[in-house]
Amino acid sequence: MKHKLSAAILAALCISAVSCGKEASTSKKKTEKEISSVQESTSASTTVSSVTTTTAAATTKAKTTTATTTAPKPAEPVLLSGTDVVSVYEEVSINSFLTEANVSILNGSELIDTSETGEKSVTVKYSQDGVEGEKKLTYMVEDTEAPIILNSGWNPYHRTGTAFDLNNYVGFADNYDSNPVLTYEGDIDPNTAGDYPLTAYVTDSSGNSTSFDVTISVMDYIPTPPDDRQRVDFSDFAALYGGEGKRVDIDVSTWQGDIDWNAVRDAGCQFAVIRIGYGYNDISMDDRFYANIEGARAAGVDLSVYFYTAANTEDEIIEQARWIAENLNGEALDLPIGFDWEEFGGFQKYGMSIKKLNDLYALFNEEMAAYGYDTMLYSSKNFLNNVWNDHSKSISPVWLAHYVEDTDYDGEYTFWQQSSCGRIPGIYGDVDMNIMYE
Repeated sequence: MKHKLSAAILAALCISAVSCGKEASTSKKKTEKEISSVQESTSASTTVSSVTTTTAAATTKAKTTTATTTAPKPAEPVLLSGTDVVSVYEEVSINSFLTEANVSILNGSELIDTSETGEKSVTVKYSQDGVEGEKKLTYMVEDTEAPIILNSGWNPYHRTGTAFDLNNYVGFADNYDSNPVLTYEGDIDPNTAGDYPLTAYVTDSSGNSTSFDVTISVMDYIPTPPDDRQRVDFSDFAALYGGEGKRVDIDVSTWQGDIDWNAVRDAGCQFAVIRIGYGYNDISMDDRFYANIEGARAAGVDLSVYFYTAANTEDEIIEQARWIAENLNGEALDLPIGFDWEEFGGFQKYGMSIKKLNDLYALFNEEMAAYGYDTMLYSSKNFLNNVWNDHSKSISPVWLAHYVEDTDYDGEYTFWQQSSCGRIPGIYGDVDMNIMYE
């Protein structure tokens, strides 16, 4: 009996030993597999983890390090777009032109090209996240301004039996087109006296059009308009328009004939503007220029000169400026030189745009400055408002011609020719009278 119990106990112990050995072996293998798996998964980023394993014999801790690389954020696509259409001659900067931009613009203050109509392109320079780049954008330049009428028929009298051309009776201009086209509706018989109503159309190269009505009177005899203008004594003019901060003066040419400058001075005239010459196809000296400038200087009257021009090319302007400087021969002037362009009644005959005329004045101003002389722009209220642009009226003083008691011209001016019907001792007949604002 004792022997049998020992055998049973031994069997139980043996079974327990087998079971414990199996579990220990299995646990050891599983832990080693986990450690191996963790170690194999180690990468370039740094993360610290710990694994604890327990065996029948001991407790083991294993530390592993993993590294993760963060990819750079991709750059956003460059978004740049601009206005589809701009007006010819309009001053537009790149910043104003752009309608969409998600980058920093490097040349935003530059002006885009609007010098002529048609498709144009501009290169926009930008910076994105410190990297610079360029993108070309295209746009259309269009002329949307209709021609303007400068003379709708001031003297619409046509002599019977002569060829008729409406261009001889009206004047017009376009901001861009140098040769807008004149057409008309209505019938006219130049050989039969009578009044002929016409509707005229002026169309530019972009298709912009202006229309107006004019009645042409075909006559056997062309009448002379009556001169019913009121004459004004210089003394009355000076009392009305002179005073503190102002000076009153006259401007003269050969039309005033022989002038007694001492009498002019004694009448209260403080300065004079004298015509030096005029330029059509050729340049001509005013017949009385030297006599007038010498007489005015001798009488102690301050003076300047003006030049009547019909120039329509840069070469003419350059030559006229040279001629003026040469004939002044270093003469010191008390006031700027007047630029007098008045051929607006038939402006279209000169084959230039309004922009071209303004460019010619800018050139004249530059040329005279190179010779040491300042300039001033002479023109009437109508043409200052409709022909001369802001640049022309800002680069030099304006000499306004407006024959009214109180001008309503709202632009800036330094000189005002208020009357062409002045009367002053020392001059026989009419003379222009001016106010200078000091």
